[in-house]
Order: sequence, then structure tokens, then C-alpha cells
Amino acid sequence: MLKDARTCMLTSKDTRGNLRSRPMALQQAEKDGDLWFFTARHCHKVEEVKGDNRVNVAVMDGNTYISISGTAMLIDDKKKAADLWNPAYKAWFPKGLEDPELVLLKVAIDQAEYWDNPGGIVTILFGYVESLATGKQARIGDHATVDL
Repeated sequence: MLKDARTCMLTSKDTRGNLRSRPMALQQAEKDGDLWFFTARHCHKVEEVKGDNRVNVAVMDGNTYISISGTAMLIDDKKKAADLWNPAYKAWFPKGLEDPELVLLKVAIDQAEYWDNPGGIVTILFGYVESLATGKQARIGDHATVDL
């Protein structure tokens, strides 16, 4: 479900216990349940992950919604960074792969929950109308929780 996803929201907890979300570009989703991101070594999310490495990654791709709970860790691996690198990232890391701020953020997935609605808005509207007519709760698409 994540193979075409490129943008997500990464949520971490700040030092006061507040949840903070920010958009992130998903670099890779491995079959073993690891997600990879580029980040700056000295930023709020890195400090937050050092304090509490439990994170959530929320993804919307078309009519599929995924909520991922996992454990984040900073990885300083030049070979892995080179495998994931795209020259467009120089906008964030001007010195490219040699930028001292460049570090990888890996999220090991503990649990994922998804909602898949292949029919989009038409299916939602049909489910709504059907629910009103029958008095039963609408069933719209697939939903499941997966532990890894």
C-alpha cells in the first residue's frame, strides 16, 4: 500500500508532551516494515525523537489512508543515503550527500492501520445514502490493523 506514497505526516512528541506533525517525503518503504526519510541533523524533530522515539506516520495515497505507529532512529549511513538520494534534495541539503546536516531517519513499523476506499467519493456517498435508508452503519471500503 505504501509503494506509491511519497508524502506523509510524521508526528512526534515535543519536550512538553505536545504532539507535533510535519510533512515529510518518504524515500523508501521496505518490505520488512522500515520507512526511510532524509532529515536535518539539528532540527526539532531530531530532538523530539531523541527524547521519545515513538512516532506516527500518516499517509494518504489516492483513496487509501494509513496510520503507522513505529520507532524512529537516526541513521548516519552514507551508502544508504546515496541509494536514496535525488539531486532535487539539494534544495534542503545544498552540499548534497556531503552536507553535514544530512542524516537518515528510519521508522521501524510496529503497527499499521489502514482504510481503503477504492470507489472514492462515489462509494462514500452511496454508503451514506444506504445508511440513511436502512438505519445501519455505513460500510465504506476495507479497514484493518496489522501488527509487525
